[in-house]
Amino acid sequence: MHPNPVFHDADTVRNIAFARARAFGVLAISAEDGPHLSHIPFLLNEEATSADLHLVRSNPIARLGAGPHVAKIIVSGPDSYVSPDWYGVPDQVPTWNYIAVHLTGTLEPLPQERMRDMLDRQSAAYEAQLLPKAPWTTAKMTPEVLEKMMRMIVPYRFTLTGIDGTWKLGQNKPEEVRLAAAAEMGEHGIGSETAVIAAMMRDLDHR
Repeated sequence: MHPNPVFHDADTVRNIAFARARAFGVLAISAEDGPHLSHIPFLLNEEATSADLHLVRSNPIARLGAGPHVAKIIVSGPDSYVSPDWYGVPDQVPTWNYIAVHLTGTLEPLPQERMRDMLDRQSAAYEAQLLPKAPWTTAKMTPEVLEKMMRMIVPYRFTLTGIDGTWKLGQNKPEEVRLAAAAEMGEHGIGSETAVIAAMMRDLDHR
């Protein structure tokens, strides 16, 4: 994460809301043979004290043992390259604006019989965002196929011990300079969801 505290101005509520809405990140754990990474969907509980997730049984992280393992979940958001020319003032350098929230905590496996409930809760949360489409449920699967799938994945609980976010949106620049860069980014940004991050740069109070 960027060390400048000016980019860590989002409060815990905003960081949690961002992580909850994205619901997808990179799980990172240090092991004896180096860092292990896995891209995972996750589901934060209502109090934002824990997140449920699952891993395929053959995942190297699933082979590390019961733990608990100190881990992070990195949740990335919109990003874009920023050309120095966009600021309209001299002596600027290239940079990259972005949003990233890091969840710190411990990872432990749950009993295998919890896998079905976790899958039902996760799919219900995601399917609810697709309404009015009729939600997909595990009831649509044949029992034999569902049981086979359940044996291939392992449920986990990630217990949060900390949360921090980098919201690098040009807060360190004068307003007119930041807005000039946002206008160019909205048209010519290079990255992911460049129009979204440009809008956030224009309105820092409604990120």
